[in-house]
Amino acid sequence: MECKKETNLARCNCSYGSCSRKGMCCDCLAYHVRSRELPACVFPADAERTYDRSYEHFARLIKEGKI
Repeated sequence: MECKKETNLARCNCSYGSCSRKGMCCDCLAYHVRSRELPACVFPADAERTYDRSYEHFARLIKEGKI
């Protein structure tokens, strides 16, 4: 399967500028899941900027109605 990196970059909200996986969703997802995290694209912008990508943070945001 061909990576659609340029298309993905247009939608990627990751604010970590030096990330080597930016735009490569399959690599990004695999990296974060290994760390019990979710990628930036599932978080609202203000929550994403905290760099807390944990499952627990995501669950709190859902509970608070922010997602």
